[in-house]
Amino acid sequence: MGDRLHIVGGGMAGSEAAWQAASMGVPVTIHEMRPKVGTFAHRTGHLAEMVCSNSFRSDDDERNAVGLLHWEMRAADGLIMATADRHRLPAGGALAVDRDPFAEAVTGTLRAHPLITISGEEVTALPADGAWIVATGPLTSGALAEAIRSETGTEALAFFDAIAPIVYAESVDMSVAWMQSRYDKGETEDERTAYMNCPMTRDQYEAFIDALLAADKTEFHEGEADSSPDPTPYFDGCLPIEVMAERGRETLRFGPMKPVGLTNAHRPEVKPYAVVQLRRDNALGTLYNIVGFQTKMKYGAQTEVLKSIPGLENAHFARLGGIHRNTFINSPTLLDAGMRLKSRPHIRFAGQITGVEGYVESAAMGLLAGRMAAAQILGRDLPPPPADTAMGALVTHITGGAEARTFQPMNVNFGLFPPINAKGGRRGRKDRYKAYTDRAKSSFREWLAAHS
Repeated sequence: MGDRLHIVGGGMAGSEAAWQAASMGVPVTIHEMRPKVGTFAHRTGHLAEMVCSNSFRSDDDERNAVGLLHWEMRAADGLIMATADRHRLPAGGALAVDRDPFAEAVTGTLRAHPLITISGEEVTALPADGAWIVATGPLTSGALAEAIRSETGTEALAFFDAIAPIVYAESVDMSVAWMQSRYDKGETEDERTAYMNCPMTRDQYEAFIDALLAADKTEFHEGEADSSPDPTPYFDGCLPIEVMAERGRETLRFGPMKPVGLTNAHRPEVKPYAVVQLRRDNALGTLYNIVGFQTKMKYGAQTEVLKSIPGLENAHFARLGGIHRNTFINSPTLLDAGMRLKSRPHIRFAGQITGVEGYVESAAMGLLAGRMAAAQILGRDLPPPPADTAMGALVTHITGGAEARTFQPMNVNFGLFPPINAKGGRRGRKDRYKAYTDRAKSSFREWLAAHS
């Protein structure tokens, strides 16, 4: 297989890894089984297809850990962030992306690169030699997942991911709903129309919770249901709404349905008891996804419950919500600091299969794996970024910083960073987060300069 890098999976991590390696002059083959072999959640054969949400979350690179990760990926000439910036949608302080043009653009860029080849054949076994990155994401095919389990000698951990519904904007009753970003973030008309808001009175909210709890839910296989002796857990950052409701009747009202920072344009004197927000999902403004409403309700029940929301009585859905199983390896046990499988060091892992959660985190691990693999092929050593950077904190966490026995998927957060030593007393949270990002940017610049 020579000096070519092989990447299994063309999602966020695999696409970014391929771009980074090819940019360093290393030939790359991306092995992506779609559309020849489909998955539950994907609709197209495009690389870097967004499935769950269209949001990359906060873009604040001064006081937010994921915003800092955005900054680092931009600084490292990341393809995913550059493409996201070109296809961004108004979303207040968040980075939301027009998902289909984004995936088409990533696919086109990688297909056009002279050093990148894309193969549509499914990889079903771990390769015996060569340079490989496994970046198959949360929907790793059954054959490859079994090969990984066989090699690692342990069951892959698993949890459930849920997908939020998408509504056609024209079907929302705007005599009930109104356009407003929370706390009126955004100055332009586009930014002000980033979110639709559907208000609820207390009685409407209570009736909604009752309907939600009573709705028919997706049945799981034996050993997967919530009531099983050893249930498969949900990732807390993507909980189905009915699971949140089961944790307490007010949970949703203090979560995705919180009414704070919003004023009903039709009845400004009346404070809503709860608010359902819909975020723009495409540049045309024809599609809106229901924020935080990932669900495991069956389609018939889901339609009935969602149409009980004021303003959505006549809603038409471009996509209903759904749920799928997500697998990931116990990276702290299995991977070394270079993200290599200890038992087969010619194979690196990247993306969600390593136990990072989120589009940006997955792409960031792909960026590192691609650079590290390319550097090794070129005869150079590339250490991971310092642990006080966002990328460094993530890779340190998954390759040894986390407790292996209780390892669960993790978004980037400042709790993964080495503590800031406060001078002259305790810092406030905003000042402390700014100190984290200032330190990280300085360290990341030095790492880039030393290894470019």
